[in-house]
Amino acid sequence: MTLATSTVRALGALSAALLTLGMLSACTPAPEPDPKPTKSGLFASDEEAFKAAEETYRAYTDALNEVDTSDPETFEPVFEYTSGDFEVNDRKNLSIMHAEGFVMSGRTIVEDFRGTSTTGDRNTVHGSVCVNVSDADIRDSDGASIVPDDRPDRYVADVTFVATRGVLSISHAETDEEKTCDAL
Repeated sequence: MTLATSTVRALGALSAALLTLGMLSACTPAPEPDPKPTKSGLFASDEEAFKAAEETYRAYTDALNEVDTSDPETFEPVFEYTSGDFEVNDRKNLSIMHAEGFVMSGRTIVEDFRGTSTTGDRNTVHGSVCVNVSDADIRDSDGASIVPDDRPDRYVADVTFVATRGVLSISHAETDEEKTCDAL
């Protein structure tokens, strides 16, 4: 039995609904154009989008650190920060862990976050996260660790966040073995 990378490494997709504003063309004059370019979406700047993405990832990690695999009700806070395939994998992994009697222990720590890019509407945000899992472990029902011996204590994950219904969620994450935490 294999757990998907998202849960083991403590790393979902929401789509954004864009609002389209229509103007009445009756007898009213056209408004003067706004001299400042604007982008539609949740965030006024890339910096604001990156800050929200970091807060989302940190909240996700905090929720994952509080999971008690014997109590599925503790899984729900995790799903508030995920969607799409990422959430599907988390749901599957946590269900397997519950059914098999696996136990998570220790804590995963977000050491650093760097926003890397956004889409034009800032409804998709990309970032790199340095994650420290040196204290995190998953044990099977016999008490044996299922974490590979060669798992690094720290790694970089490239994460994609997608906005929908006014919030960001994690839609995709994968480790980047080419990057180091020190390079963030």
